[in-house]
Amino acid sequence: MQSKKINVHIIGGGNLGVALAVGLSKFCNDAAITVTRRNVEQIRFLEKLGMRVSADNNFEIGQADIIILTVKPYQVDNVLKDILPHLNHAIIASAVSGLNIEALEEKTKLLHAVVRIMPNIAAQFGQSATCISFSENNKEAGQRIVSLFDTLGTAVVIEEKLMNGATILGACGTAYALRYIRAAMQAGIEIGFDAKTALAIASQTVKGAAQMTLEEKAHPEQLIDRVTTPQGCTIVGLNEMEHQGFSSSLIKGIKTSFDMIRDL
Repeated sequence: MQSKKINVHIIGGGNLGVALAVGLSKFCNDAAITVTRRNVEQIRFLEKLGMRVSADNNFEIGQADIIILTVKPYQVDNVLKDILPHLNHAIIASAVSGLNIEALEEKTKLLHAVVRIMPNIAAQFGQSATCISFSENNKEAGQRIVSLFDTLGTAVVIEEKLMNGATILGACGTAYALRYIRAAMQAGIEIGFDAKTALAIASQTVKGAAQMTLEEKAHPEQLIDRVTTPQGCTIVGLNEMEHQGFSSSLIKGIKTSFDMIRDL
């Protein structure tokens, strides 16, 4: 007997919303996905992947089991005003920056289970680092959201007070990692590689290093020790990077981003 599909409605078909939609279509066979966006022509290509798209947030919203909000903070009130009268016991998972669980529960009048999420755009490839928070009253709903996002990479339950930090480390962190890859690519060109080859080597090397930490659950320095040899080329390169402020500049950048989001 074929299992019932989970109806997932993603409201806000921007970069993150589309990444989640594409990822779910690839990696979650149990999901029937609907995506909404005001300018629907920009997401019309999702129909070729078996999804439904609409400019109307209420399009078959009554069938939704899970609603994922990927809209801007200033859009939340209008979106909820539109959809709440038409919902039937749906879980609302919010990826809206700065909107805490208490405020979301107040806006929904406690009529629906709410969960706070912070995924990243690597969800499109099943590689998101998704942080999830929920209240004790919504534990069952929270675990359903964890199971859903486990299909898109790693889903970690955290305290809500860490959500701003999760935004910086897990979402903004994608840009920081890409900036390292770009720098490594440019260095590769300087030492003789063409751009395409340098990018391929740098990207795969980062992917391999990340896989090592995830699978072995080892401290990065333990893994670095495997690559460095006495008087070798790796250690002199690492030392020069540290002399130039590699680690400190990365830490300062993350903390600066955190200070900004904390003050919003």
